[in-house]
Amino acid sequence: MPFTIVRNDITKMRVDAIVNTANPRPVIGDGTDSAVHAAAGPRLLEARKKIGAIAPGHSVATRAYDLPARYVLHTVSPAWQGGGHGEAALLRSAYDAALELAGERRCRSVAFPLMAAGSYGFPRDLALSVAIRAFTDYLLSHDMQIYLVVFNAEAFKLAGSLFDDLKSYVDDQYVSEQTEKEHTRPRRRDELREESALAADAEEDGSALSFTPHFGANALINQHVATTRPWLRKAKSTAAADTAAAPQAAGSLRDLLDQTESTFSEYLMDLLRERDEKDSAVYHRAQMSRQLFNKIINKKDYQPTKNTAIQLAVGLRLDLNQTQKLLGKAGYALTRSSKSDLVVQYFIQRGEYSIVAINTALYDCDLPLLTK
Repeated sequence: MPFTIVRNDITKMRVDAIVNTANPRPVIGDGTDSAVHAAAGPRLLEARKKIGAIAPGHSVATRAYDLPARYVLHTVSPAWQGGGHGEAALLRSAYDAALELAGERRCRSVAFPLMAAGSYGFPRDLALSVAIRAFTDYLLSHDMQIYLVVFNAEAFKLAGSLFDDLKSYVDDQYVSEQTEKEHTRPRRRDELREESALAADAEEDGSALSFTPHFGANALINQHVATTRPWLRKAKSTAAADTAAAPQAAGSLRDLLDQTESTFSEYLMDLLRERDEKDSAVYHRAQMSRQLFNKIINKKDYQPTKNTAIQLAVGLRLDLNQTQKLLGKAGYALTRSSKSDLVVQYFIQRGEYSIVAINTALYDCDLPLLTK
């Protein structure tokens, strides 16, 4: 099941369990802890007092009382002390402890705040990175709906070099694509008249080459090169001869249809056999249900959505060329004219095969997520 980011008040989440960033001592702390106790009522504090102290990196469950959940997982995060005291490892232990506790209680859904990023002073990018890795690793072998609950986009900002690098990559690639589009726009009538005049002048002085009209931005440049560099004539003639010598396509429509390549599902099965991986490992990495995965591989003519095809490419850990081929089987492609596609390409090119990380970046860029 997927990991989902939502903007909400965690005390209003209708899930099996919510995670409370608890004070180590049995008292009501600030932030999320205070909000959870206020919504759950005074019985929650009484239950918390019976538990006593909780060490950082550990989690303990109580009933949720007046909250719309079954359990509250009281989880203690470490305070930030500059990064040299094992804080990140201890925070990961806190996430792992809460997830294991939810699993032991057969919870099918759990909501987390971004732990330690508030009054405990953790850098938000590090806190988010720890959360993503914990969720990703857990979901590889467990079926659970995990929510990361935030109030606003600022609480979810991807800071640091990764985010800056991602933004730079997306912006550079997107600008490049838009520039190419601009340079290949259809020619205006006045530009075409100018090209014709230049071609006529070249024909008159005997330096022109025969060419097929090209309406891209480079047509005028190509014509100028052809008329000022006679050595290109030989290359042009050779290319024409090669084209004339090439065999012409022949045969019936049936012959053409017989050349149809494998379907998306068939190619997917080939990849699964080639990589010799368990199906469960692939669909867990793809953040996809077993039912959908089985439907895809058992239905020869299954037509996936583009996002589903991307999820499977991530689940199979395909490189960019392999990803493009898989998408092509379904009639799709990753392009530089789509910022969402560029985010996906960014992670694939860096070998970061995590739907959670991709969704995190898409969310931060205000782009649609791969999984809803």
